[in-house]
Order: sequence, then C-alpha cells, then structure tokens
Amino acid sequence: MITALFVIAAFVHHSFAAEFDQSKTVLLKGSVTRMEWANPHIWVYLDVKDGQGNVQRWQCEGGAPNTLTRNGWTKDSLKPGDQVTIDGYLAKDGSKTCNARSVKLPDGRSVFAGTSAGDAPPARQ
Repeated sequence: MITALFVIAAFVHHSFAAEFDQSKTVLLKGSVTRMEWANPHIWVYLDVKDGQGNVQRWQCEGGAPNTLTRNGWTKDSLKPGDQVTIDGYLAKDGSKTCNARSVKLPDGRSVFAGTSAGDAPPARQ
C-alpha cells in the first residue's frame, strides 16, 4: 500500500526542469483574479496588460502551502483585484504559465514563492 501511494505521489508531482526553463525569466505586473491554496502547489492567476494594453491571462505556480506559510504567506495573502509583481520562470510549452520565484504582495513585502528552480538570477526589476 505504501508503494502504491508513493507511485501516485510521484506521478502527480513534476520536476521543475520538465516544465519550466530556468534560463527564461519573466517579470509580471498585474491584477490577481484568483488564488488556489492547495497541495502540492498553489496557483496564482492574474491579468497582465501587454505593451498594447491588451489583457493577457497568466497562471503562476508557487510552492507548497506549508513552505509558503513559513515564508510569510497565508491563504488570504492575495485576493482578487490585488496588484502584484511576480518574478518567475517561463513554461517550456510557450503558454502564459510561470513558476514563481518571488511575489511582491499588495502590502509591499516581497516573499519567496517556493520555486524549486535552484539559484538562477532573478528577473529584471
């Protein structure tokens, strides 16, 4: 039984390198549309305006809730309409998806977002 649970957990969880490109960073400034606070990773969804003013819908993966709580987050840290800045790594598939490295919260604090990318440099500020 324990082996079966491990296999299921290993199947559900993914490696950073399989989905995200550590050499391609992104800095997103936008409005939170929702946040999913659940294991194994949280997700922050936001609307970001491009250079022409068109709204692009992004989704950013964060760390596990337990990791984020230890770094100053709560499930109520982000609410729809909050303006945030997310520093992250782009998805390899070209979608508007990133793995978040840090998030500047509405109160001005920048918090670690739980990435498992390692020691890559942050995106431009």
